[in-house]
Amino acid sequence: MAKGKKGGAKGKKITLKIAKNAVRVTPEGRRCLNLSNMGIAAIPKCLLKLTDLDEMDLSRNMIQKLPDFVCSMTSISRLDLHSNQLEDVPETIGELVKLTHLNLSNNRLTLDGLPPSLGTLTCLVTLNLGMNQLDDLPLALAALTSLQDLGLFDNLLTKLPEFVRGLPNLNNVNTKRNPLAGAPGKGAGAPGPKRGPEDNLYLAKESLLCKTCLERCKEERERQQGQKKGGGEGENSRKPYSGLITPNSVAQVRQKAWR
Repeated sequence: MAKGKKGGAKGKKITLKIAKNAVRVTPEGRRCLNLSNMGIAAIPKCLLKLTDLDEMDLSRNMIQKLPDFVCSMTSISRLDLHSNQLEDVPETIGELVKLTHLNLSNNRLTLDGLPPSLGTLTCLVTLNLGMNQLDDLPLALAALTSLQDLGLFDNLLTKLPEFVRGLPNLNNVNTKRNPLAGAPGKGAGAPGPKRGPEDNLYLAKESLLCKTCLERCKEERERQQGQKKGGGEGENSRKPYSGLITPNSVAQVRQKAWR
């Protein structure tokens, strides 16, 4: 009989050697730690020994808790935690003052799980909170004056907080598949966008997609653009989410595998 068996996923153990081998330098010269889809259930403390990281990708794992020590890695400007099992984010997230991109989509986050300290991340340009269980947003997000792209798709929002419309640099908000009373526009009183094929798409940074997903998304985008040409687009032919690529049903199909 096996001794000491406990319930719950144990996940793969990440050693310092594995972590070091997972560090890559991007074409822009950024040091990126890529531990995506590694079957990790707990983030190891040995990551603290990796200095001068610019990006950290912990997506598509089984992580249930973001430990405080991760938030002491203050050199990080991009943090990807999408497709995990997070129910809350620690208050110490506010220590990552250099963050420009934060992806928390496809977790189990509620309003109570988002700390006020998110409002101290004033360098944030992209914040993805899609595919969670949010029925409202913390007022602290009103301080994110650099925010340009906000993903809120597939949540439980019945209305969009007024402060969202007041964010001075916000260009794109994805609120698709929420029980909203009316579809939001880009400004107060603006009419809701016309429904089209993009209503079934997901918001994600192109740089955060794996090669296979990226290729499939580009194929799907080309297919939809071909359909639009037949119907005539006029002056609205530009992409609705500048700098973003939207993974479609591929994301849904692969969610179980990601977890």
